[in-house]
Amino acid sequence: MTHTPDKTPTGEHTLRLAEFVTRLQWHDIPAPVRHEALRSLLNYFAVALSACHDPTLEKAIRVMRPYCGTGSRLASLVGWSESFDMLHAAALNAMAANVYDFDDTHIPTIVHPTAPVASALFALAQTRTLTGADFLLAFVAGVEVECRIANALSPGHYARGWHITSTCGVFGAAAAAAKVLGLSANEIVWAFGNAAAQSAGLVETLGSSAKSISVGNAARNGLLSAQLAQAGFEGPAAPLEGAFGYLKVVGDTVNWSALEGELPARWQLQSNTYKPYPCGVVLNPVIDACLELAARSEFIARDTKAITRIEVKGHPLLRQRTDRPGVINGRQSQVSAQHAVGVALLRQRAGLTEFSDTAVADPDIRALGTKLSFIDDAGMSVDAAHLCVVFADGTEIESRIEAARGSLGNPMTDAELETKLHTLCKFGKSGVDANQLITSVWSLQRSRDAGEIMARATPSAPQR
Repeated sequence: MTHTPDKTPTGEHTLRLAEFVTRLQWHDIPAPVRHEALRSLLNYFAVALSACHDPTLEKAIRVMRPYCGTGSRLASLVGWSESFDMLHAAALNAMAANVYDFDDTHIPTIVHPTAPVASALFALAQTRTLTGADFLLAFVAGVEVECRIANALSPGHYARGWHITSTCGVFGAAAAAAKVLGLSANEIVWAFGNAAAQSAGLVETLGSSAKSISVGNAARNGLLSAQLAQAGFEGPAAPLEGAFGYLKVVGDTVNWSALEGELPARWQLQSNTYKPYPCGVVLNPVIDACLELAARSEFIARDTKAITRIEVKGHPLLRQRTDRPGVINGRQSQVSAQHAVGVALLRQRAGLTEFSDTAVADPDIRALGTKLSFIDDAGMSVDAAHLCVVFADGTEIESRIEAARGSLGNPMTDAELETKLHTLCKFGKSGVDANQLITSVWSLQRSRDAGEIMARATPSAPQR
């Protein structure tokens, strides 16, 4: 049976969002938001470099390489000396930035906003002359659109199993590319329609390589959506709010005020956070608590094999998203509270090495993870956790974290982000000079050619 809506939707919500993108100017963006954009990009390069030679990415490159176009419109891969066509480069860079779950996180939607948007923009920036200020303008616009659509759908969208970075990231990439291409508001509506037709991603893929496909596609398809719209590829008038539009199809309820409210007075980049650990963001306070407790002399003096119970009290989302016992590889361990608690207590560290296949295979870590139990407390913030370790003789050692490191209430500093880039650049063994890259990011606003930064993010690319 064919379903026909009662009336043709006007597309007012979509059009207003598109008009925001067209009207946004550099002078509209406050200095703190500009700075947050640079912090997001610094974190982007850190996480992309860490995974540039991860097996997941190398497999994707091998598969895609035969299909990559050649010619003058090529773009770089972070951490690699070879160039691919724009669409494949955008996809692969977005995949690299998200592989280790170490990328930025928008609160409260849990979108990882930078990977899809920045990857599309850097591909574009290498095929045309784009100033650093224009790049940042488009980046801010893209993140704003991406996160506002996520706001309108949250929390039901993610709870239903949609991977929100992938599904909403394609709109952010489309908006950012549209800004660079100078599309009209009507053309951006078409771009949003093209993006809506390509929005996909499932929470079920978390812990597997398959998650990277949809994150890469968010960047690639967003860029493609804008290019198609530029060529006159028409879309529906109301791709977001239509009777069978994106928001109504993939959301339980739509928060229309969250889509447009305080636009642009309340900037979404100011709700962006950066992870100190390579795992699901809801695990951050738990790891903080474990590391704090494990560093105490009263814990160090005890035999961890005498631990009989580990209780973690937190927001219900903690249990819902990370109660994953018996994980079998490093990728799965990134979303497992059982592994995170075990490895943090035993090794007193929580870096990429602690979320690897080797760490997962450690029998002592696995054994300690089996002793974990959850206590849900809906009144607690997702950034808080209460840890209680119980020993066989009845001794209890507790740790409370009210604002996890990296959260909005306890943000990472600029210096900590620079350290993160140095650490992850070394981990990824790309040969990139971290100091030069950091300098390029902080000076991007003054650059006459934003594409030049990619020469600093590759090991031996020629200077442009």
